[in-house]
Amino acid sequence: MKFRLAATAALTATLFAGAGAQAQTVFTASTWVPPTHTLSVAQKEWCDALEKESAGRMKCNILPKSVSAPPGTFDAVRDGLADISFTVDGYTPGRFINTQMAEFPFLGDNSMATSVAYQRIYSKYFAPLGEHRGVKVLGVFTHGPGTIFNSKKPVNSLADGAALKWRIGGGNINELTKLMGWNTTLKPATEAFELLSTGVMDGTLFPDESIASFKLSMIKHATTLPGGLYNTSFVFMMNPAKYDALSAQDKAVVDKLSGEYVARSFGAGWDKVDDASVNGVQKAQGVQRIKASDAFVNEIKAKQAPLEDKWAAAAEAKGLKNAKAVLAEFRAEIAKVK
Repeated sequence: MKFRLAATAALTATLFAGAGAQAQTVFTASTWVPPTHTLSVAQKEWCDALEKESAGRMKCNILPKSVSAPPGTFDAVRDGLADISFTVDGYTPGRFINTQMAEFPFLGDNSMATSVAYQRIYSKYFAPLGEHRGVKVLGVFTHGPGTIFNSKKPVNSLADGAALKWRIGGGNINELTKLMGWNTTLKPATEAFELLSTGVMDGTLFPDESIASFKLSMIKHATTLPGGLYNTSFVFMMNPAKYDALSAQDKAVVDKLSGEYVARSFGAGWDKVDDASVNGVQKAQGVQRIKASDAFVNEIKAKQAPLEDKWAAAAEAKGLKNAKAVLAEFRAEIAKVK
């Protein structure tokens, strides 16, 4: 009798263990930058937090290779080729309107403040309008302030820049550089090394981190601007069907790790690697850094002004009310972030 009871207890324990194993949700996570890049690191840290907060009920399987080229990532997550990933809104020009607000120049001097403020504005104004419909948005963020990098000469005027060829990542900076009269080509960040090392391009517009992350040893000159020449709007997202299939308990965990949690996590990571790049790799390879003159900044501001009017009109046509007031609120919010 004792043997039968023990056997029954053992079988029951095995069945429960099996049920628990079957109940675990595994998310496929995709990244289109190297595993050491701050985006990949932040995504892994998020996945680790997900597993910890859910007591192991949820975990990520980070794929060794991206399921899509960077511009196709949004659709890949929407369609279930990957469960979790991130993308740059500007990689698909014209698709996202409201998010362009986060790409304007002179917004903020670090990723943390800009990202958190962006997330707050996004949640308040953009999410209710269905921005990024088709995916479950885990959070939005920006990289650090955009810097002007090149291998040829110092750039401290529109004319200086017009003499060179530039790789850019899309979004507002695409329109702005056209008005600035610069010769630009829209290409993902992952193609920067080949374009610059072969001389197809002379320079690139990037946050400081990218010189180290993409091993751009050919870069010799950098021009910094107050608040950056541009920012890039990112979305961190999940396949909606995967989220909908979760229990209420597990949805609560995902929600806890969404929104401002994402903005702070990705933003803090970016600020750390921006600083490391400036004081490490860039210093070691002799990058000459200059601050843009007031005259250069004013030249850019004059070119940017009509783009903000254009954005406001397009955003209001999509349902955003008082777009210029939302932009002003965004700038004020950046200054408040602690």
